[in-house]
Amino acid sequence: MGVDFSWTGFAVALGIGLLIGAERERRKSGDGDAVAGIRTFAVVALLGAVGASFGTATLLLALAAVAGLLAIAYARDAGGDRGLTTEVSLLLCLLLGAMAIHQPPLAAGLAVALTILLAAREPMHHFVRGVLTAEELNNLLMLAAATLLVLPLLPDRPLGPFDAINPRALWLIVILIMSIGAAAHALLRLVGSRVGLPLAGLLSGFVSSVATIGVMGVQARDQPARRRSAIAAAVLSTVATFVQMAAVLAATDLATLRVLAVPLACGGVTAALYGALWTWRGLRLSTPDPVQGSVVFSVKASLGLGLMIAVVLVVSAAMRAWLGDGGLAIATAVAGFADTHAAAVSVAALAATGRIEPAATALPILIALSSNSVSKAVIARANGGRNFARPVLLGLALVLAATWLGWWLG
Repeated sequence: MGVDFSWTGFAVALGIGLLIGAERERRKSGDGDAVAGIRTFAVVALLGAVGASFGTATLLLALAAVAGLLAIAYARDAGGDRGLTTEVSLLLCLLLGAMAIHQPPLAAGLAVALTILLAAREPMHHFVRGVLTAEELNNLLMLAAATLLVLPLLPDRPLGPFDAINPRALWLIVILIMSIGAAAHALLRLVGSRVGLPLAGLLSGFVSSVATIGVMGVQARDQPARRRSAIAAAVLSTVATFVQMAAVLAATDLATLRVLAVPLACGGVTAALYGALWTWRGLRLSTPDPVQGSVVFSVKASLGLGLMIAVVLVVSAAMRAWLGDGGLAIATAVAGFADTHAAAVSVAALAATGRIEPAATALPILIALSSNSVSKAVIARANGGRNFARPVLLGLALVLAATWLGWWLG
C-alpha cells in the first residue's frame, strides 16, 4: 500500500487546524467549553491528512476514533448545555485535513468559511431571534422551496398554446418576483420605505421592470402609506429599461444606438425626473413608516402576476401566428408586449447584417417600447389599483412622449 505524501497538503491541513482552533480557543475561554482548543484542532486536522495519505480505511478509522472520543466527552458532561458546534466542527476539521492532501485550495476555502460561520455566532443568533420575524422566515422558506424544490422539476421546453410558455422560464419569473419583493423588504428594513422602495425599484428594474411594477403595486395596495414611494419605485424601474436598451444596442449594433441615442436619453431622463419627484413627495410624508412586521412578499400576488405574464405571452404568440412576421413594426409591437429588449435586439441584428438601414430601426424599436409600456400599465392597474395606476400611467405616458419627441426632433 502506497502513501500519498504531500508537504503542501500537510501544511494546509495544519493551517486549517490552527485557524479553526484559534476561533474555538477564544470561544472556550469565554463560555467554559473545554472539549477542544487550538492544539486539539491542529492535531485532528493533521490526523485527517495522515489518514487520507494512507488510504480510505485509515481515514475512516481515524474518523471513528475521534467520533468515539467526542461521544465519551459529551456524555461525561451531559448536564451542560453546550450544544454540538465544537464537536461537529472537530469532525469537519478532520475531514478538511484529509481533503487538503488532494484539494488544498478547496479545503482552505471551506476552512475559512467555517471559521467565519463560527465567529459570527452572536450576530447570527441576534438576527434570527431579535431581527427576523416569523412571517419573514416563513416567506424566505417559501422562496427557498420555490427555487430548490419546484424549479428543478419543471420542464425546460415550450408548451401550451402556440408553444408560448416555457414552464421553467415562467417559474423563474415567479421566483424573480418573489426575490424582488424580498430585496425591497430588506431595503425597507434598512432605510425605510421612503428611500428603500425607490432604490429597490431602480435596482430591480435591471432585472425586470414589468415584474417590479407589479410588486410595487402590491406594496401600494397593501400599505397605503407607502403609495408615493411605490409609485416612485415603479417609474424609476423604467430608467433601467432605457439603460439596458442602450447596453444591448451597443453590443448588437452601434449604428442603431446612435440613431436612438437622443430618444433613449430623453425617455430615461424623463423617467428619472418623474421618479425623483415622487421620491421627494414620499420623503415629505410625516406618517409613521410601518415596516416592522410587514410581509416580505405575497405568494398569492406573485403567482397572480406570473399568470398574467403567461397570458401576455400566449396573446403575443397568437398575434404573431395570426399576423405573421411580414411587417417588422407589427412583429416588434407584438414581441414588445412580453419583452422590449428582445425585440430591440432582433431589429438591431437586422441592421448589423445589412438587411435594413440603421435609420429604419428607430420606428419598430420605439413601437416595441410603447407596447411594453401597455403591459406595464395593465399590470400596474391590476396589482395596485386606481390610486397607484393613475400616477404610474401618467409617468409612463410622459416617458413615452419624451422618447417619441426625441426621435421626432432627431
